[in-house]
Amino acid sequence: MAPLLPRTLVLGATGFLGRWLVLELLARGEPVAAAARGTGSADVLRRWLRDHGADDTALTTVAADLTRPGLGLAPEDDARLGEVRDVHNLAARYDFGLTRAQAEPPNVHGALHALEWSATRPGLRRLVHLSGYRVGRDPRPRYPLDERTTAALYTRLGAYEASKQLGDAAVRVAAPRLGVPLTTVNPSSVIGHSVTGEAGQYLGLAQLVRQLHRGRLPLLPGTRNTFLPVVTVDHLARFLAAVPEHDRAPVQTHTVLDPTTPRLPDLIALLAGHLGVRPPRGLIPVALVRRLPRALTGAAPETLTFLSEDRYDTASADRLGSAAALSHPPLTPAVTRWAARLVADGFGAP
Repeated sequence: MAPLLPRTLVLGATGFLGRWLVLELLARGEPVAAAARGTGSADVLRRWLRDHGADDTALTTVAADLTRPGLGLAPEDDARLGEVRDVHNLAARYDFGLTRAQAEPPNVHGALHALEWSATRPGLRRLVHLSGYRVGRDPRPRYPLDERTTAALYTRLGAYEASKQLGDAAVRVAAPRLGVPLTTVNPSSVIGHSVTGEAGQYLGLAQLVRQLHRGRLPLLPGTRNTFLPVVTVDHLARFLAAVPEHDRAPVQTHTVLDPTTPRLPDLIALLAGHLGVRPPRGLIPVALVRRLPRALTGAAPETLTFLSEDRYDTASADRLGSAAALSHPPLTPAVTRWAARLVADGFGAP
């Protein structure tokens, strides 16, 4: 019997978040197409899925390149995706220290290419665009910006965060014009699986845990009220999978985080106790860390913008979670399992 044509396309399917979303969709019985750069990464994805108990017979893999119009799809692959109704764009270049030339093609142009391709699907139900933490809070986004404003944004925020802000604004501006139902999802810091702790991503908060474990965090950047919320990767995957079924607004935005996350000093103290290491002796203002040499602080300058006392409106995500019968897993065991797994995995070192 011929396999079912895929109804969902996941862009960025071979990445940290993408593979968990594919796993969740397959578990729901959804025929899925996973976009990959080549057969090697597609084979790795299939092995990972099978190792995690998935039946991958309903999985189709296609070669795609978001930096090219039409996603760089071959005509035969584009035809295989004719029944796609839901598109999840989780593809992005996530790293610190990038240049604009490295970040902009996947994170801005790629976001628009995914939107424009989605508009060609006759049965499209929704495009779900995974945005960034602290991104998309402007109720009236503007895109494109003039070159002077764009260059200043890259200088102020760094290439990764600036490109994610611009990509978010671009799809929110263009989606109504193209008639594409759009949801942007803004997750907080994503940690490992709530049961196994399995990570696979070692940037952001994981870098702080690494410094803590190695005795290189004598002072914690921020204040007593710094809030760096987290969300487990399995909860985020379930949330993303539920979005197309529940969202109906032409353009919808959700901020997804675990509201029980303690303030950052308390979170780091919890992890220090679990890992059996000394916690930081005190706090150091972020403004001062910015002026110190990176060789001394060990902190990438771009990460410091995430250290804030801000709180976030999660009302729309909470409503969707309630409608989809989703709830965050218990935080303390999830975050300690993740930290222990980071240590066991050598924080991603080869």
